[in-house]
Amino acid sequence: MCGRYYVDDDTAREIEKLVRQVDEKMRGAAVSCRVEVAAKDIHPTETAPILAASGDILECRWQRWGFPGFRKSQVIYNARCESVMEKPMFREAVRHRRAVIPAAWFYEWDRSKQKHIFYRESGAPLFMAGCYRKYDEGDRFVILTTQANASMEPVHDRMPLILEREEAVAWLLENDAAEGLLQKSPPLLVRRTEYEQLRFPGI
Repeated sequence: MCGRYYVDDDTAREIEKLVRQVDEKMRGAAVSCRVEVAAKDIHPTETAPILAASGDILECRWQRWGFPGFRKSQVIYNARCESVMEKPMFREAVRHRRAVIPAAWFYEWDRSKQKHIFYRESGAPLFMAGCYRKYDEGDRFVILTTQANASMEPVHDRMPLILEREEAVAWLLENDAAEGLLQKSPPLLVRRTEYEQLRFPGI
């Protein structure tokens, strides 16, 4: 699962870089793209920056995290990759309104309620696969989860579907590639508890 993640200035710069890169490739000219992100933890129901496609270009949009649930005040903020193409709540969104949710790292709690932090060893931002739906009060997104890999298994049996940079572009722009990416295994991540100091390369 993924119930909280963190964004910062590096996350914003990565969004800008990816938007410019795709625009240069598709149109042959870079666009001006400036994304401002306050460094903070993102919780379900909060608004956060995501990447989405508009035709053959990428856009940074601000959306609320979590679909309204079936019960009052319920929020559904994750969707399982294995069944997302079958469930009416997610099927059309994955087909036509895919998203990438950038993050510096995400959190998960083990059975003893200890909080763990997961991030790339290089310190590069994570690209989490997601999708969004349109509601009267605005668009909302969910993060897709898959079976945990070896770096996540000691803490939880689920984790976000994390994409590499080129996979993130394919997820957003290529319908044929998207369904195949639902089957991929996420990369191995570094795990720290909240009581350990986070150390990234170059710091």
